[in-house]
Amino acid sequence: MNRELYYQSTRDASVRVTASQAISQGISDEGGLFVPCRLPSYTKEEIAQMQQMSYANRAAFVLKDFLTDFTQEEIRACVDAAYAPEKFENGVPAPVVTRKNGTHMLELWHGPTCAFKDMALQLLPQLLTVSLRKQHPETTAVILVATSGDTGKAALEGFKDVDHTRILVFYPQDGVSPMQKRQMTTQAGNNVDVCAIHGNFDDAQTGVKKIFTDSEIRDELAHHDMMFSSANSINWGRLLPQIVYYFSAYADLLAAGKIENGDRINVVVPTGNFGNILAAYYAGRMGLPLNKLICASNANNVLTDFITTGTYDRNRDFHTTVSPSMDILVSSNLERLLFHLSGGSDLSVRTWMKALSETGAYTVDPATLRDVQARFAAGFCDDAETAETIGRIFREEGYLCDTHTAVAVKVYEDYRARTGDDTPTVIASTANPYKFADHVLAAIGGETCEDEFENVRRLNERSGLAVPQQLADLAERTVRFTRSIDAGQMKDTVLSLLS
Repeated sequence: MNRELYYQSTRDASVRVTASQAISQGISDEGGLFVPCRLPSYTKEEIAQMQQMSYANRAAFVLKDFLTDFTQEEIRACVDAAYAPEKFENGVPAPVVTRKNGTHMLELWHGPTCAFKDMALQLLPQLLTVSLRKQHPETTAVILVATSGDTGKAALEGFKDVDHTRILVFYPQDGVSPMQKRQMTTQAGNNVDVCAIHGNFDDAQTGVKKIFTDSEIRDELAHHDMMFSSANSINWGRLLPQIVYYFSAYADLLAAGKIENGDRINVVVPTGNFGNILAAYYAGRMGLPLNKLICASNANNVLTDFITTGTYDRNRDFHTTVSPSMDILVSSNLERLLFHLSGGSDLSVRTWMKALSETGAYTVDPATLRDVQARFAAGFCDDAETAETIGRIFREEGYLCDTHTAVAVKVYEDYRARTGDDTPTVIASTANPYKFADHVLAAIGGETCEDEFENVRRLNERSGLAVPQQLADLAERTVRFTRSIDAGQMKDTVLSLLS
């Protein structure tokens, strides 16, 4: 088989681009998302071989089959820079911790910003730099990011002072935690900027997508040797690294004797923009023995309703919750899944996305819904259940989790009680509890206050969990970015910042 792998657009399947084109461009010209035209597959023997590999070697093993216009040396340099041991606590990027009840927690928050986004956003700047060198050697990439909290800081940290890049992050003024806001507004770097908007994450994401497809602003950038790219999971270079840690978790469970090679596992993911759980879907398509992918939502349960009914309807109240990174009503990466499950029908995807844009809702055909339900289960929980879960598992097991991971834990408990499914299960743990210290402290019975750093101190005193130094240091850092705008001003803000 020809080793070369190309990418096509979900809204125009005739588009064919290389990996470096897909990564540097971020999104297709007509607004579609890039997906691989085919997926590599791995045998049981190849998966078993990963047991002996470092995380960086596992990443290189997977990436080589997707980045076919990269050299082996380029891939090696990218993964070594991204996953250098000194960047991660104890030198381990994605450890698997088995709780007393036998559930396996895939802890993805041991990196520089204490959130799972580091796993991709330490690598994406490396991939983008190589891609730009191949495709646009004299061009500066303007990275636009809409964030519900963690992506913003992880992207800022990954791209700070990277040559030929500038990065601008938009976040909802009242839709992130105090610690997330502090991380972003104190960000160092000469090529970074941060701006709050009056609105929610969906407003920010919609604004960024409109800017991406605005021909006037694209032409203006081109006149100054600039081009847009994305650090959100709409960029394939952001999604691809997430596939790796599911293979890594399986290899670690094999090495620890928790499963036998070929055993199926469930994966549970606290889900917002659908990228993290979509990466697990891709891993399953590539040969990883997966049983059910369990999609966990908070009170913004649009995905639960979709997986249950086949109707995606964002016409509902938006809830600001204690798990803000999941406060999303338009899950962009679902478009990729629908493209695959509809047999690569760009017409179907265009029709559904047009309906979503114009009416706020669409309903998939029965065959597509059956395919969704064959692979996915779904559930949701509210803030009270999230807090109860954090407190209960801390009291019973001494394990402390953040407000997003707790949603996944609760939804999995409900799923298991409902189905009796006792398949070995991996839960994606997506953030360090100290990123949401006030809510976690309250959940385990502590008294909170207005000062987030005092809440951190009290949580440390009550839980005994070490405070990551990179969060503790924020108290002494100067706030650099205080701008706040209406969502309708995003385009003008981008132009003025780049002038």
